Amino acid sequence: MNLTCPVPINEAQRIVAVRSYEILDSEPELEFDALARVASQTFSAPIAVVAMMDSNRLWFKSKIGLEIPELDRKIAFCAHTIIDPSEPLVVNDLQYDNRFAQNPLVANAPHLRFYAGAPLVDSNGMALGTVAVIDAQPRKFSDVQLRTLVDFSTLVMTALQGRKRAIELKHFALTDYLTGIANRAQFDLANSAEMSHFIRTGFVYSILCMDLNGFKSVNDNYGHGAGDLVLCEVARRLNLQVRGGDLLARLGGDEFAVVARNCDYKAAQALAQRFIEALHQPIVISSIISVQVGISCGIRTVTPGDNSAAALLERADEALYKAKNQTI
Repeated sequence: MNLTCPVPINEAQRIVAVRSYEILDSEPELEFDALARVASQTFSAPIAVVAMMDSNRLWFKSKIGLEIPELDRKIAFCAHTIIDPSEPLVVNDLQYDNRFAQNPLVANAPHLRFYAGAPLVDSNGMALGTVAVIDAQPRKFSDVQLRTLVDFSTLVMTALQGRKRAIELKHFALTDYLTGIANRAQFDLANSAEMSHFIRTGFVYSILCMDLNGFKSVNDNYGHGAGDLVLCEVARRLNLQVRGGDLLARLGGDEFAVVARNCDYKAAQALAQRFIEALHQPIVISSIISVQVGISCGIRTVTPGDNSAAALLERADEALYKAKNQTI
């Protein structure tokens, strides 16, 4: 069976828009479940979904009357709905519509007959997915019901926008404004989480505290703008060296730190050496100015009996102080 799956002309941009909401494969959330449930009740429909259209699947953020988490896009009725974001799609009897008569969801069990879906459209006109109601019996949809379904799509988009804004605010709260890496707040959360994981499982982790050498002279000689450029370049180079799962953070000023997960002391030493080597090359500030900064590193790895993330960080900071004095 060769089913035709229409694709919007702005598909590439649409997918980017969908991914920007960071909602695909997320856990169930009360507001979306409530909207799907009320939609089912409002339209007396056995099936109601809030769905996001991914590149090759229709993923259900919330669903009533369905057990499956997603559907192949090729057989998803909603693939047709998102083609025209300006209006809903209503099919009173799927069995007598050439687009859907041979669809396995219609021709075979569960033998679906009715579909009504309204696109979920963002502020740029991108159709992210749909809110839809479905029935195994053919039905007629009144103009009032059609308007109500559109209202449901507006409510779902409002919930999506609120969720996205909350994620953005959380990201800003946990990100260093200058370098774009994690800030002290996110570092503390990661350190505490790893200490809890160590207490439960015994898997070790390490803290690396770092401080730049020669940074003060950059500010003194070239100004704080130049210093900011140096900090951003240092963060970029260090970030290239961290392992998957590690967290690099700027704690403040020219102080950086890493939560190195599943990392013993020997592995942490190797990581510190990579950081040192990453700053061997001068940092270019302008066409005629380049500067050289180094980095000192203090390492502490959890040991049996440790139970305080703050104490581990303090010990790593003490190790940094000793390393700094040796450099000087």
